[in-house]
Amino acid sequence: MSRYMSRYMKWLLILAACLPAFAQQITYSKTFPGSAPAYMEIRIDEAGNVEYREDVKDDSPLKFQLSVADRTAILALAEKLGYFTRPLESPAKVAKMGMKMFRYEKGAEHHEVSFNFSEDLDARELHDWFERIAETEGDRIELERAARFDKLGVENALLRLEISWDKKRLVTPQQMLPMLDRIVKNDSYMHMARTRAANLADRIRALK
Repeated sequence: MSRYMSRYMKWLLILAACLPAFAQQITYSKTFPGSAPAYMEIRIDEAGNVEYREDVKDDSPLKFQLSVADRTAILALAEKLGYFTRPLESPAKVAKMGMKMFRYEKGAEHHEVSFNFSEDLDARELHDWFERIAETEGDRIELERAARFDKLGVENALLRLEISWDKKRLVTPQQMLPMLDRIVKNDSYMHMARTRAANLADRIRALK
């Protein structure tokens, strides 16, 4: 290799090292008319940043960040599924349970697959991850709504959150702490609600 070519290759390697790598993003959506919500979408990037929306036009989605362990588990399942390059729909005839979609994006690379029901165990596990995220955000929306507009309903919203906690359905429960702390510190809420919020906040903070 000539000195010119050697120097050229060296500069190419330096340039490649300086350019930012394309970030991965996984998107899950479910469309199920007649259910609540009828549509939802969850986006997760490789840094663990999550966006949850219930309307395709929502430009103010709920946001939080996954733990490293949760992010790694989700990305590993996407990899097992070939980043959604193969069909996932089951050949069995089953009831309509909402059309789900997995999408993978990285730079110009883009794959997506849709299904009503899948027998693939990895697909079902990944689907459950997204359903747990959706349930968590549903609990968060309900608690924030009650805290703002229905103080007498805060107790029920907290009970719903506790049930999700006990069933191990909450993903990144730390995202609930700001709202729980606001309830604890505001004596306009019922004492029972404030006590329940304080106990749940303590349990979340005890997580390692």
